[in-house]
Amino acid sequence: MLNRRHIRVKVMQSIYAILQSNSDDIVKEEKFLKFSVTKIYDLYVLILGLLVEVRDLSEKHLEITKKKYLATTEDKNPSRKFVDHPFLIGLKNNLSLQDYIKTQKLKNWKEDSEYVRLIWDAIKDSEIYTNYMLGAKPKSPKEELIFIEDIYKNIIAPNDKLFDYFESHNITWVDDIPFVNTWIVRNLKKINLHTRFEKNKLYKDAEDEDFCLELFKKSVLHHHEFMDDIDAKTPNWDTDRIAEVDFILIKMALIEFVYFPSIPTRVTINEYIEIAKDYSTAKSSFFINGVLDKLLKDFTATNKIEKIGRGLL
Repeated sequence: MLNRRHIRVKVMQSIYAILQSNSDDIVKEEKFLKFSVTKIYDLYVLILGLLVEVRDLSEKHLEITKKKYLATTEDKNPSRKFVDHPFLIGLKNNLSLQDYIKTQKLKNWKEDSEYVRLIWDAIKDSEIYTNYMLGAKPKSPKEELIFIEDIYKNIIAPNDKLFDYFESHNITWVDDIPFVNTWIVRNLKKINLHTRFEKNKLYKDAEDEDFCLELFKKSVLHHHEFMDDIDAKTPNWDTDRIAEVDFILIKMALIEFVYFPSIPTRVTINEYIEIAKDYSTAKSSFFINGVLDKLLKDFTATNKIEKIGRGLL
């Protein structure tokens, strides 16, 4: 499920987009934010569907091999260790997964079978696959999952062509792919035949969903509120010299300081420092940290910040 850092990233991207387009239609932009967030779950399900298609393609190859004119004994009795892998069988027979793909009208991998073949070829040519097929039968479900985790982390997740494929179908997925890859690996042991696939599992709870929309709306509506405060703490910086993403991150952090009483200020600062490391300039995290530390002291001294509970400042 979405963590708050990724929620903040999606909000940051939406704010950046609304500023770049000079749009004042908050309702429209809020709808796009919701769309962008919900598509994350579609990507999650789509990748799991890819694993099913890879498994099915492998089984087709086994059947073709059996029918070879000069088939060897090994050809006629090939190992089904991969196609009968409990995790892959569970995914294939998961009715909820099939229903989600159908009802949400996700991309049909059969229409883009070259990517299924691309991943299958990479798997079967790998040392990971060879060692698994030749090794002893795993003794536990945990050992079985180690193989799936290995091929996912080392073959599927890093595949550049697959990345390009996802990017070409939905530009909002570019920054979601690493998150979804991590999400899948963490969830492997929780996914089975009976797993339910529903978009309402995207957020941890209703509070996180509200946080996403409220952070966006408040950041847009109060976009100009803190400009004087920021200018006062950056006297040696011309506005044009400060990266636009840095401005957005600083303002979002200040919104959390003032308008989100349950979020500790130190959590807010740490989150935006980490986001800056991934999405802005090399020195942005240090710059943002310095500005926010100074503003935190001022806001605290002037009682602009009122947090609920102990230790939230």
